[in-house]
Amino acid sequence: MTKTLEKVRTTNQLPDSTTVVIIGGGIVGVTAALTLAERNIPVVLLEKGHIAGEQSSRNLGWIRKTSRHFEDVPLALAADKLWAEIPERIGKDVGYKQSGIMFLAKTEAQVATHEAWLKSVESISLDSKMLSTKEIDESVPGGKGNWAGGIYTPSDGNAEPSIAASAIAQAAIEKGATIIQHCAVRSLSTTGGKISGVVTEKGEIRCEQVLLAGGAWSRRFLGNHGISLPTLPLVCSVARTKPMEGPTDIAVGGPDFSFRKHQDGGFIITQRGALDAPLTLDHLLIGWRYLSQLRTQGGVLRQSFGKEFFKDLAVARRWKPTQVSPFEKNRVNDPAANPSLNLEALTNLRNAWPVFNSAEIDEEWAGIIDVTPDSNPVIDKIEEIPGLTVATGFSGHGFGTGPAAGQLAADLVLGTVPIIDPSPYRFGRL
Repeated sequence: MTKTLEKVRTTNQLPDSTTVVIIGGGIVGVTAALTLAERNIPVVLLEKGHIAGEQSSRNLGWIRKTSRHFEDVPLALAADKLWAEIPERIGKDVGYKQSGIMFLAKTEAQVATHEAWLKSVESISLDSKMLSTKEIDESVPGGKGNWAGGIYTPSDGNAEPSIAASAIAQAAIEKGATIIQHCAVRSLSTTGGKISGVVTEKGEIRCEQVLLAGGAWSRRFLGNHGISLPTLPLVCSVARTKPMEGPTDIAVGGPDFSFRKHQDGGFIITQRGALDAPLTLDHLLIGWRYLSQLRTQGGVLRQSFGKEFFKDLAVARRWKPTQVSPFEKNRVNDPAANPSLNLEALTNLRNAWPVFNSAEIDEEWAGIIDVTPDSNPVIDKIEEIPGLTVATGFSGHGFGTGPAAGQLAADLVLGTVPIIDPSPYRFGRL
């Protein structure tokens, strides 16, 4: 994980009861906790490891509407508004800036893809626009990429993942939420077929509602209760450079690299054209659901078969509330970064913008992305278990919509008017 992650001090005392239990301390879970606390709803958030220990602090920090599915844009728009309000809401700057995001096209076919997306969202009236080669050079000077074109959304932006979820969690505590770290939830308790509590490694908490925001762990948790959530893991490797002079504050995504300025003056870099895809048993069980994605994006995946398969195979898929759960045996998913992918990204970036020839890597890390078959998350109540709501499967873009997704999840838990139409995220579509 990134060494700049801010830690949160929390209690170790497990209450006997509450109204809502949230499972998972990523940005969606902590935002839901903050929303509930602000509404004076008793809430306890339980995190098996530590707050923002996994993908919520390991992502690139991008907050974008560009290239999202049409039905996903309203959530991103709502998130923009909430991100802008966060400093006043929680009393801390989390690095949010609407500095813009630009995607570059090397070929006319890639330009056509961006044009098709822009046409698909024209009814939403975004500020996105196509860019010529000249406009790219003017916006991001010093390049020699010879781009065919690009697309730019000035109102897109970024925040700092190493700060945001931790700061939101701290604000939730100050407003009345209880957060307990290093406390895994083993199982749900039901009475009369409805949620009545959760069993943790430290004991049971009675509650009326449960929100599962467990990221890549959600599939295994639900599977233990007979609910099949189709998500598969991908691994994204990231590098952060030492402070340096760069070409722009705009976040830029090329076909085989991306970069955005970090608050310390360095740059966050990744190989945008490659993700590691270590095969697991789940690829054999539900991989057929992803055939459409493989046809369009299969070239991005660096598949491998080896120790990760057998490591995953050894992790229990069924356990009793009295047994030690997989979440206690592995507190934090901490995959090793792939230095070769990061080197590819930096090499490709240097070829496009020579100013990065002076870049020095300060640190590298990786994170596990939980991907659904259509790349949209599930934010919905689970009919089979009344009282259970899930918010998971964000497919690598949950940080950007995190504040709105957390509030939407809280709205669904309480049965209040939702911040946006939740129908695109219904569980039944999968």
